[in-house]
This record gives sequence, C-alpha cells and structure tokens, in this order.
Amino acid sequence: MAVTGRTALLAALGALVVGLVLPSWAGIGAVTGALFVAVLADLLLAAPVRTLGIGRGGDTAVRLGEPAAVELTVTNQSGRPLRATVRDAWPPSAWRPGTALAASRHSLVVPAGERRRATTLLTPTRRGDHHAHKVTIRSLGPLGLAGRQGSHLAPWTVRALPPFNSRKHLPSRLARLRELDGRTSVLTRGQGTEFDSLREYLPGDDVRSIDWRASARRNTVAVRTWRPERDRHILIALDTGRTSAGRVGDAPRLDASLDAALLLTALATKAGDRVDLLAQDVRRRASVAGRSPSEILPAFTHAMAVLEPALFETDMRSLVSTALRMAPHRSLIVILTGLDAAPVEDGLLPLLPLLTKRHEVVLASVADPHLDELAAGRGTLDAVYAAAAAEQTRADRRRTAERLTRLGATVLDAPPTALAPALADAYLALKAAGRL
Repeated sequence: MAVTGRTALLAALGALVVGLVLPSWAGIGAVTGALFVAVLADLLLAAPVRTLGIGRGGDTAVRLGEPAAVELTVTNQSGRPLRATVRDAWPPSAWRPGTALAASRHSLVVPAGERRRATTLLTPTRRGDHHAHKVTIRSLGPLGLAGRQGSHLAPWTVRALPPFNSRKHLPSRLARLRELDGRTSVLTRGQGTEFDSLREYLPGDDVRSIDWRASARRNTVAVRTWRPERDRHILIALDTGRTSAGRVGDAPRLDASLDAALLLTALATKAGDRVDLLAQDVRRRASVAGRSPSEILPAFTHAMAVLEPALFETDMRSLVSTALRMAPHRSLIVILTGLDAAPVEDGLLPLLPLLTKRHEVVLASVADPHLDELAAGRGTLDAVYAAAAAEQTRADRRRTAERLTRLGATVLDAPPTALAPALADAYLALKAAGRL
C-alpha cells in the first residue's frame, strides 16, 4: 500500500514527539523516527505519477479466442527515474479465466525524459467491443519503502469478431463451385444458368442440350454446356429476437447463425454473387449492402461482432418488408431464425408467400442435439417423460418445416456444427439446379 507524503511527515513528527516526551523510550523513538525519515525520503524521491504521459497502440480487432496485443507507452516527463508497477485494467470478458491478474500487471523502469512500452495480451471470451479501463501506476522510491499511486485514462477498444469456425468447410465447397462454374461441364439448365460453350456430344449427355445448327455446321453432334450465372443477389436476414438467445451447448443460437452466414458469404463472394446483410428483431440492428467483393466479408464480421440477442419477439412483418425493399429484384433470401411453432405460425408463415412469389427463400434454423439424447432416454419415469417431451418438440418442428416447405421455402434444421455446411450445400444445390 502506498504511503502519502503527509502521512509520512505526520508519522515522523509523532515519532519525534514520543522520543522527546518519553525519555525511557528514547532509543525506540529514535529508531522509529529514522525509519519514517527514510520512508519520507523514499517517497519524495519517487517519480511523480500525475505528469506521466500514457499512450496506446496495437490491435483493434481480433477473432474470438485469438490473442490481441495492446501496447501501453509510458513517458517519464520528470527529472527522476521511474520504477513502477503498472496495472492495465480491462473488463473480465477480455481475458481467459484466471489470467487477468498476471496479464494485466507490468513492471517498468523508465529513465528521466524517456519512454518505455509494455504489451498487454488480451484473449476475449465474448464477441463485441471491449473497452480499456484506467491505467493505475504505482511509482516506488529507490528503497522500495514507499511510493506514489495514481490512475490515468487511456481509452482503447478491441473488437472481438466472430470466430468463423466453419472456414474449414470452405475449400471443399469451393471445389464443388468450380465444377459448377464451367470448369467441369454442367448440363442442367434453368433460371440461374447461362450459355457457356459448345463441345462434342458424349454418350450419356442430355439430348435436350444438342445444338442442331452447330452440329450441321460441324458435321458432328455438338452440345451446349451451361454454367451458373454470376452477379446474383443474396440477402442474409438474421433474426436477432428472443429465439436466437436460446443456448445450444455453450453458446446462443445466434452464434451458430453468424457462423453459417459467414461461410455462405465467403462462398457466394467467390462465386461472383452480391451479398447483403440484414439483422433485425423489433428494430434493425445491422445492415450491410452494396459493398465490393473485397469489402463484404470484413464488413459482415464487424457488423456481426456487436450483435446480441434481444429478449423480444421479432417483428416479422417489419423484417419481411425490409427484406423486400433491400431485394427489389429476384434474389436468394436466406432467413436464419427459429422453428418454434408459435412464433413461426403467428409471424413468418402468413408473410412467406410475399417472399416466395418473387424470390428463392431458404430458412435455416439451429437444432438442439440434446433433444435427440432426451428422446432416446428410457429406464426411469423421469427419462420417459423427458423423452416424450423431446419427441413432441421434434414433431412440432417437423410439422412447422413441412408447412414452410409447402409454401415454397427450402427449410434446413441442423445442429450448430452442421448448419453452416448444410446452408452452403443448399446454396450450391440451387446453383446446380439453375434456380439461382
């Protein structure tokens, strides 16, 4: 604990009085007085804290779970050397559990008129913005008996971005995309395909792809090959309402939806399609539109980083009307929401025909794998009741998915780790079928 100059002076005076008033204790009083004089001198020789210059630099964004390095620069503007212990305070969510005490403290020796740097390593455990608190400095004297302490404001923000765990699925989907992109012939024709080239007919080719005029000119049978159109529009609509707050495993459903949206965005961007983002519950939480291909993924990750589930029922009418405004022409609209029967029947189901009339619609939902475990439970009365409840929940989700499918939507219901690749496969299937 630091000792102030006033306290040390009063203690020294007190010791002197004791030595004068109580002669029998004169020896002890002299020793005590000498000790406090040393403490006072040490305090006076410690470098001042208020005049220190504090600066910051380093990382401003990092993926969740990865380390971020933030530099703290301390400038000693006094004429005395600074021997200090520095505490760089951040919120608990900026550290791994149990590491904050050691990682936030630094020992510095800064000669007069010079500066030194200390690096604070953060490992955020939650998405979003993490703001630095005060920097507290304890300046010690040469003997280390006393010191000065003070705090400085040094604002800095580190944004923890979504981890994008599904990135590992991207290479295999890109290989499939290259097959669909004309490097391997695609003989499927639909609304989302365009003419690529002619080649000689091979056994097994679709006879509907034969170009008779070109065949007459070549004196051989020629077939047309088709490839998926590029520059198609995709709108990803994230439901950030109450159902997205439900936890599946250690994370809310929203986190799995963000991961799936990032994989689809990366894949569609490589395919040459335009991707926009909408996040909404009772109001719009984020919107990213009209970005260039190189800007899309960074813009999406930064917009998604600060999204948190809202404990309100999503206003589906507002979400659908906003989606229609953002997608005035035929598009693929991907809605990441829940399959709970009541919210879907009261909110999305009556409005879905407005979307499917013009657009291709995919509805993706995060399933809870714990339901499968409960549904298989037997042996005790509690396990049987839990199995019955889990089976009823699964049956309700299946009925809701069937009703949405009858209205023209493609419905995906997959566990958190499987949702992202399932959504990417659905996108590729629409490409291959010529529906996008």
